[in-house]
Amino acid sequence: MGNSNNRTVTQRTNGTWANIKNGNQKASSVHDTQAEANEAAAEMLRNSGGGERTTMGANSNGARIVSKDTIAPGNESQVRDTEH
Repeated sequence: MGNSNNRTVTQRTNGTWANIKNGNQKASSVHDTQAEANEAAAEMLRNSGGGERTTMGANSNGARIVSKDTIAPGNESQVRDTEH
């Protein structure tokens, strides 16, 4: 089973961009630009433990993946744990 935190950014028929958690039909957020939707998806992934963000092309290329990025968890300390 894959990571349930994965998200897809895709353009809607009205030209807005949707940030959708994979497996859901309803958008988590809707944005005017692809960049805003990508940032929202990345922030949600960081806050939920990381995952993969897939960005689909604009409506003319809608079925085409234009980028795939792995987003690291945002809540992990950069300090190495030396206690364990």
